[in-house]
Amino acid sequence: MEPFTLQLIVLGTSLFMLLNSAAIAVYAERKIAAFIQNRVGPNRVGPLGLLQPIADVLKLILKEDVIPNKANKFLHTLAPIIPVSTALLTVAVIPFGEGLHVTSINVGVLYLLAVSSLSVYGVTLAGWSSNSKYSLLGGLRAAAQMISYELPMGLAVASCVLLAGSLNVVDIVEDQSMWWYVFLNPVGFIIFVIASFAETNRTPFDLVEAEQELVGGFHTEYSSMKFGMFFLAEYMHVVIASMLISTFFFGGYNLPFADAWLPELNSTVKMILDLAVFLGKTSFLLFVFIWVRWTIPRFKYNQLMHLGWHNLLPIAIINFTVIAIILKVLN
Repeated sequence: MEPFTLQLIVLGTSLFMLLNSAAIAVYAERKIAAFIQNRVGPNRVGPLGLLQPIADVLKLILKEDVIPNKANKFLHTLAPIIPVSTALLTVAVIPFGEGLHVTSINVGVLYLLAVSSLSVYGVTLAGWSSNSKYSLLGGLRAAAQMISYELPMGLAVASCVLLAGSLNVVDIVEDQSMWWYVFLNPVGFIIFVIASFAETNRTPFDLVEAEQELVGGFHTEYSSMKFGMFFLAEYMHVVIASMLISTFFFGGYNLPFADAWLPELNSTVKMILDLAVFLGKTSFLLFVFIWVRWTIPRFKYNQLMHLGWHNLLPIAIINFTVIAIILKVLN
């Protein structure tokens, strides 16, 4: 198959999977939450409630789109588009298997960090343009929270770059064909996971939309599909975060020591196996995101800031420095 044709197929498939993964994640979250709380969960719309996500989308489409009179209508409409767009752009450099990626660029890690940081603009603009005190507070919290946790997240990724000796995401995955970085860099893994929860505004870091304090936070004044787009973006970013954790710390599509025990496979079978392994790891990490949400209570805002600046950032700097020194000594 021609490389360009394969890229188009991978792009179309990955975008289709990402858009539908949000609906699957919503259904999974409801079922897992019900299990944790000893409830049944969705069981009315379709067999086992499988059509519930479709019913939710139809409900949002049919709802009235209300825009506050004193809101900035252009920015109010633009805001929900930004986080969805950033999530879609992220998949361009994530390898789903050997040769299964849209593009492989030498600065793929920088691209990921740059694109993922843009989503905060959507949340901040939504908070400001709504002309609501609850929305504004949610937007300000989002900006402060994402700035606080992007620094340790970036240093955790930088430690993986040191180990691989490359900014190319494909090279980082290939370097884990023997040993996953979760074993070589466990501190970086813990930092990245915590920062991922904060970046995706998931419990216990969901102060941006805390219902008890801010009604709904930055999307208080949103309805219909504009609210639906924020909802879609949240779950898409959770899926992307699961993919990135799998890519940077669990070897992506690689199984440990696969060359030693896995027989030679033809290219098609190898491609399917790689994709199955990657999706399996991503699904497990998605389950962890859902599990944590229904297990751990929300932090207070001062605890959130203290954890980011006083704990995670110094530990991330020390971890990066120690790995750099060890690699220098070994080389």
